[in-house]
Amino acid sequence: MARGKIEIKRIENTTNRQVTFCKRRNGLLKKAYELSVLCDAEVALIVFSSRGRLYEYANNSVKATIERYKKACSDATNPGSVTEANTQFYQQEATKLRRQIREIQNSNRHILGEALGSLTFKELKNLEGRLEKGISRIRSKKNELLFAEIEYMQKREIELQNDNMYLRAKIAENERVQEQQQSNLMQGSVYESMPSQSQTYNRNFLPVNLLEPNHQYSADDHTALQLV
Repeated sequence: MARGKIEIKRIENTTNRQVTFCKRRNGLLKKAYELSVLCDAEVALIVFSSRGRLYEYANNSVKATIERYKKACSDATNPGSVTEANTQFYQQEATKLRRQIREIQNSNRHILGEALGSLTFKELKNLEGRLEKGISRIRSKKNELLFAEIEYMQKREIELQNDNMYLRAKIAENERVQEQQQSNLMQGSVYESMPSQSQTYNRNFLPVNLLEPNHQYSADDHTALQLV
């Protein structure tokens, strides 16, 4: 269900009024922060509770923003003054950015071991600590990458071993199939070269039915057989 519309008037109940103040105050501070970050706006927020407690937020400085507000109000009737104020503000911002750039460039040179003559002992000690922390992080990251690479190489080696074993098994299987085929071919050639059993009788023997006594033959035939 949609929330009902709240009537904007003073909350009479003290407890409810305090709870509502805390919730709305936190929401207002959050919105001021989001406005300053998202829109790059200069925001200053001042809130006094019913008990006189001060709550404030400013992305730059409350006093500086108030001074800028006073100057903008005093120069509102003079457009030239407003333009001059804006020009001065941007000049200050440019100066601040140039200073930050110089600091970053000097820090980079110090990290590379250059322009160290102007540093004090404490600054050198701090620089040494920063370098040691940076080297420690670099070594830790390098070791992580090294371990990951070693693990990958081990997995790759296992995969290659498995592939090698599979290929060896396939080669051995092909060799067995070829040997079996050659053996079958040799046995077939031997069977083809052997004569049939019906042709392996001795030509020096006569058929058995010619010598059986039930056959009738003459004395001349008997004499001929003996001569033979």
